Amino acid sequence: MSAQRVALPGFDDAELVKLITALVKEDAPRWLPQDQTGRFLYVRPAIIGNGTQLGVQLPRVATLFVVMVPWPDFSMELPPNAKPRAVPGLRLLASQGETTRAWPGGFGYAKVGANYGTTFVAHGKALEQGFDQILWLFGTDGRVTEAGASNFFAIVKNEASGRAELLTASLDDNLILDGVTRRSVLELVRSRLSKELSVSETIFTMSELKKAWEQGRLLEAFVSGTAYFITPVCSINYEGCDLDVPQERQAVGASYASIIKGWLKDIMYGGEIHPWGLVVEDYEHK
Repeated sequence: MSAQRVALPGFDDAELVKLITALVKEDAPRWLPQDQTGRFLYVRPAIIGNGTQLGVQLPRVATLFVVMVPWPDFSMELPPNAKPRAVPGLRLLASQGETTRAWPGGFGYAKVGANYGTTFVAHGKALEQGFDQILWLFGTDGRVTEAGASNFFAIVKNEASGRAELLTASLDDNLILDGVTRRSVLELVRSRLSKELSVSETIFTMSELKKAWEQGRLLEAFVSGTAYFITPVCSINYEGCDLDVPQERQAVGASYASIIKGWLKDIMYGGEIHPWGLVVEDYEHK
């Protein structure tokens, strides 16, 4: 879908899996030695137009390739570039409207490099102020979309029913990426936590999130992404006010974010046999 959105050709998913499997089989034994558990390889397929024509034209030639990067110990609470602090979790700065990450009719829902270029200046300013990422809002009503390059989730008590509810932005207006980890989170919650946690893929605003915080109904917040799965959020700065997200359950490993991250970790490392897991035998075991 992302390739087609920028006029690049599609490709056979099954053939791409074969390419990834071949690369993993060749390189994983070198970068993931059996005596160093807890690490993994971040796999990034990419496709680029690389024809020789000049001018603004549809790409006539494209190259599909796969790169892998060794990732640090999965037990770390935060991504490598996040600032360490007494309270674990990301500090987010809600965008003020001077920069827009995505807009209707654009390609904010596609995994393309152009999505990130417009965010760099604002992200740099956020880092200078001590924040880790920007929580991107859209429109005059301040709709919550994504956090940095990750999907954003909030768990709140529904004002009417009192039931815990997992909120994340809807895909309907094409403002956010339909991330594979986002889909995994939603599927796991719906299949394993439906008795205690409802799921709402919907439009919700920063004002509504602040109201939930003021009323003590904001229970958790976290982000999801391919490289780091699940990362908790400890605070959101909105219009100069720090909305500190409760951390009591996170501190003892009982938060929903911790539970979901544990499930994903078990699937990835083979602790749970699951249809999402693909076992690749390296050459040494032949």
